[in-house]
Amino acid sequence: MRIANRIDYQIIADLIESGSSVLDLGCGNGRLLEILIKEKNVQGVGIEKDHSMVKKSLEKGIPVIQANLDGGLSEYPDKSFDFVVLSLTLQALKKPDLVISEMLRIGKKAIVSFPNFGHFLLRYSILFKGKMPKSKFLPFEWYNTPNIHFCSINDFKEFCKANKIKIVKKIFLKNFNKIIKEFLPNIFASIGIFVLETEN
Repeated sequence: MRIANRIDYQIIADLIESGSSVLDLGCGNGRLLEILIKEKNVQGVGIEKDHSMVKKSLEKGIPVIQANLDGGLSEYPDKSFDFVVLSLTLQALKKPDLVISEMLRIGKKAIVSFPNFGHFLLRYSILFKGKMPKSKFLPFEWYNTPNIHFCSINDFKEFCKANKIKIVKKIFLKNFNKIIKEFLPNIFASIGIFVLETEN
């Protein structure tokens, strides 16, 4: 998902301690890593499957590896990063459960953000228009969308509980420009950001 002026990048940056080691999965043009390296002095690397995005990152001096996340992350040893980030990419993965499991294996903490498909405007589109939902942040048609797994806030919480994943922190956004209180986030939040770690 390519969106300019993404406030979620700054929120994620605020969650990461200075000097941390960071792996950014589906890093796009490397903008988040660019922020983290500049503001938090992290040791960062990204993984991205789109060659043009990899090229843009490398041109900015951001270290990025071209690879498909659905192939797994077996080449990385356990707990080799302080943070592993998956920002607005979860819904486009073929095997999101595998990727999250691998994130928690190779990272001390994982940060996952995703569009909330339980948002009331998306529900309205299906219920009253009888059409697949579209929005400013989900502008695709049903036939060309990269999104193949439609996950709501509640879905993700249940996934974490079923897989014994501890939710350390959760932040909910409205329209990428406002943090909202945790009041019915499955209905009102456009984006969910979760900090995760494995349960002891």
